[in-house]
Amino acid sequence: MAKKYVIETFGCQMNVHDSERMAGLLEADGYEPVPSAETADVVVINTCSVRERAEEKLFTRLGEIRLMGKEQGRHPVVAIAGCVAQQEGHAILKRSPLVDVVIGTQAAKQLPTLVSRAARGTRQPLVDLNPYEDVSFPFGVTRRDDPIRAYVTVIEGCNDFCAFCVVPYTRGHERMRPAREILAEVRQAAETGRREVQLLGQIVNHYQAPDDGQCDFARLLELVSEVDGIERIRFASPHPRHVTRRLIDAMRDLPKVCRHLHMPVQSGSTSVLKAMRRRYTRERYLELVDDVRAAVPGIALSTDVIVGFPGETDADFEETFSLIQHVRFHSMYSFKYSPRPNTLAGKRLVDDVSEPEKTRRIVAIQQLQREIQLELYGAAVGTVEAVLVDGVSRRRDFELAGRTSGNTIINFAGDPAWVGRLVNVRVTEAAPNSLRGEFVSAMTPAAVMA
Repeated sequence: MAKKYVIETFGCQMNVHDSERMAGLLEADGYEPVPSAETADVVVINTCSVRERAEEKLFTRLGEIRLMGKEQGRHPVVAIAGCVAQQEGHAILKRSPLVDVVIGTQAAKQLPTLVSRAARGTRQPLVDLNPYEDVSFPFGVTRRDDPIRAYVTVIEGCNDFCAFCVVPYTRGHERMRPAREILAEVRQAAETGRREVQLLGQIVNHYQAPDDGQCDFARLLELVSEVDGIERIRFASPHPRHVTRRLIDAMRDLPKVCRHLHMPVQSGSTSVLKAMRRRYTRERYLELVDDVRAAVPGIALSTDVIVGFPGETDADFEETFSLIQHVRFHSMYSFKYSPRPNTLAGKRLVDDVSEPEKTRRIVAIQQLQREIQLELYGAAVGTVEAVLVDGVSRRRDFELAGRTSGNTIINFAGDPAWVGRLVNVRVTEAAPNSLRGEFVSAMTPAAVMA
């Protein structure tokens, strides 16, 4: 009988896609997926360390698996992958003897080999944290979980070293995939029915093809747009200082590129941005917002914000608050600062903003953002939006759910046969985080490109 596996994923879209890749590798090695750890021979936990307490989340889950094993009288092979694995390495084994394999972010292709060795060996833990330079991946192996969209990695790692960010220490330095490999993967995704592609990288818009000196990120968007069958293109996560005129023009001129841009500002204070090593000022960020909106009217902007960074004063925070008021983002991810291992801020700066003050600040900007979103979404009532249907709504099984080009979720009554299609939906109701609407018409291929 085939061995059974399950992968539990914490974290960002990169981690979700890494799990798809690892799933494909295991299945190519003869393993079959199961929905939960209770029946799995192999349990892979793919971790994230960007936020505080990520390590504790992992060890809490390991405790649950250990208890499950005692109750069932069995011990599945347990592998820890992802950023916490890369960050903590052998220290994981000291805290949890349950773990059989620790595999770093750049060694994922070694997973089947290490799991097989652990399964047939003496249960001596195996660790691979090697910084492999090869960013290629076996073609066609990825097991995509989403029937509508495909994640495609274009860059691994990061060279920016923002003071708060652990990514360069867990994902390694920046490494670009050849454009020909990326395009082959996009074509394969289209051939298997995916209608949306999301290009991924820690700083995705810093892409420069190693196999084509003329292919920057804007050119890559042009090439992906030429792939038949792909109707929408998204990308995550760009850095504001690499949003070039060419990228703005590409977003303006390429109909398949979604009218949504995520631009993490992190802070509205120039002095805090300098301490964060973001390499732009408040003024430059606001100029960029104006440039993007002038070129692409109606574009939806989203952002990330950190409050309570070391040295952030009340005045600094007020600048962040006023920037959010001014820009009016369609969505925002907000975080309280927490020191991360190995980072410049964690090693050199004093975490001097109290926890109650961090809480006060994050509550204030989250309330502001809720008010802004409700106003923006309310303004959409009565308009007709092109929606790519993702599937059945999470809350009402008689409704469908999809996303607008601006990345807003909209729920509406419809036929499940429409999943994967672009349809026109009239917005009838707004909430702070989503819309509701009614079906108007299906979109023809000509209308999609209009």
